[in-house]
Amino acid sequence: MLLLCYRLLFIPVLLGMAPYYLMRMRRRGGYRKHFEHRLGGHRWLPPKMPGARRVWIQAVSVGEILAITPMLEALHRDGVEIYLTTTTSTGYRLANDSYRGLTLGIGYFPIDWWLFSARAWKRINPDLAVLTEGERWPEHMHQARRRGVPVVAINARLTERSLRRWGWFPPAARRVFRDVTRLLPCSRQDEARFLSLGFPAERMLMTGNIKLDVAIPALPGAEKEALRAELGLPQSGLVLLGSSTWPGEETALFEALRRVRGTGLRCSLLLVPRHAERRLEIEKLLRSAGLKYHFRSRGPAHGAVDVAVGDTTGELRRLLQLADLVFVGKSLPPRTEGQTPIEAAILGKAILFGPGMDNFSQVAAELVECGGARVVADATGLASTCAELLRDEERRGAMAAAAKAWNLANLGATARTIAVLREELAGCPLLK
Repeated sequence: MLLLCYRLLFIPVLLGMAPYYLMRMRRRGGYRKHFEHRLGGHRWLPPKMPGARRVWIQAVSVGEILAITPMLEALHRDGVEIYLTTTTSTGYRLANDSYRGLTLGIGYFPIDWWLFSARAWKRINPDLAVLTEGERWPEHMHQARRRGVPVVAINARLTERSLRRWGWFPPAARRVFRDVTRLLPCSRQDEARFLSLGFPAERMLMTGNIKLDVAIPALPGAEKEALRAELGLPQSGLVLLGSSTWPGEETALFEALRRVRGTGLRCSLLLVPRHAERRLEIEKLLRSAGLKYHFRSRGPAHGAVDVAVGDTTGELRRLLQLADLVFVGKSLPPRTEGQTPIEAAILGKAILFGPGMDNFSQVAAELVECGGARVVADATGLASTCAELLRDEERRGAMAAAAKAWNLANLGATARTIAVLREELAGCPLLK
């Protein structure tokens, strides 16, 4: 009955929200290509090779696409056929550039309605379905259940807000989670939240966060110098980096830059906005602030600037290596969700974020507890804390070392996740 209600309500809700999403897709660009995938129109995959099993992996966007690299490589070595879908155009471009040699194909995840989902399932025909992080699509999982295909939710997380929403209607939570064969929470906090919704403990294994296992190649000194020059950052002086910033946070970082420079320090700002299509909006802010700037997407800078904007896809890990202090975005009021601080911790950077880190609450709490990160209450607090830490190299170094040590103490999630996937694949029949 709940599935029938979902199917009946899905189309009117989708039509009601379509103008908003179509406008957003137009703004971000890249969604027109392969739009038929959204309607389940993926190409028919070839018959499975003798003895091979096939996995359909859904990874939402860039962060998830990057995190699953070791898992894709391991499954490929095992002879598993992989079909990878993503939701965003940036995720698709990155997957297409990085994983063609590891996959049977790459596509967009279909809209989660009966006909679209069933159409995609017929064409992909997997033996195992893998969902990452917060992905829990009722129709997708129902299609798996009716075909006898196990569903494994990896790196699974559940925010406090989502927990409250599921709590409003427990039957819906039970119905959705019933179709998850194995659930692999990324933290003890998430594990406790899933248990509170009634998910069976015997089908759950807390594996840890696979994003902590990501290997980020260190840039040699010469490459760092070249990258600084391309961005317009002076070869000497400090760099404050705003990671995955959202509206309002760029202005706060401009003020932080002024505050730091007011103490007599040589400092530049490197902005990496969460959505590169906001470049025109950010450019207006920069002009109003009277700051000299350069956008990475426009080629090499012609000289030193106050603010460099990293408005390209998939470069955050390289750009982070230039930073002396990192602020993690989507965390200052009124935002409450937070972006990931994990890459900064892996690279051993001193980290700041606002109080709104709901999507990474456990990670944020542990980083603060170990001394690798500090919370700033608002824009004023951000400016004063940046000035304080950029003046104090010793304290900044201690924070960076603590963040790196926290990362090293929490490795191993990928190996545990791969072991579960291999276990599930071993139970799949060879012929379907």
